[in-house]
Amino acid sequence: MPPYYSVKEAVFPFLKFPGADTILGPEMKSTGEVMGVGLTFAEAFVKSQLAAGDDLPPLGKGKVFVSVRDEDKPKTVEIARKLAALGFPLVATRGTAAALAAAGLAVTPINKVQEGRPHIVDMMKNGEISLIINTVEEKRTALRDSYAIRRAALQERVTLITTLDGARAACTGMEHAAELRPYVMQRLHARLLEKAA
Repeated sequence: MPPYYSVKEAVFPFLKFPGADTILGPEMKSTGEVMGVGLTFAEAFVKSQLAAGDDLPPLGKGKVFVSVRDEDKPKTVEIARKLAALGFPLVATRGTAAALAAAGLAVTPINKVQEGRPHIVDMMKNGEISLIINTVEEKRTALRDSYAIRRAALQERVTLITTLDGARAACTGMEHAAELRPYVMQRLHARLLEKAA
């Protein structure tokens, strides 16, 4: 096993396709991939996100919006707790907010777009949201309902995470973001040879 971590990330040019949905299906093809390398998983993950153009926010800068499907709500509590500990105020749709509040977390409920203003897209346009965690059911109606959120995130350049594994990795990455440093790849590869000897 190498004495360092490597994390690959696919690159999708959604900004070049106005109106395209950022939810990935099996037919989607990336236009390339990037890789982050670090002595820890956190360092490699953050570097992969930076290289793909998805900047994770600095600790405590802006609010985190959370909206997850019902089956993900119990697992989201741990992630929300970590985000709050990192200094991010939490904003969530009513169902997700109720689940987080029941777990003892401070959270501000916000309207979905179809529930009227002020809603989450307004907050994004006002620069209040710095990170979005949004999992959706694969039903057409659910995908349509969250389309406005995904499009606004893309247009306002707000990092959007659509899986709980990605959200956990982002929390770990933000927690250790100060550890980023450059490496000479030849030296890292030389360490592989040393380890094998």
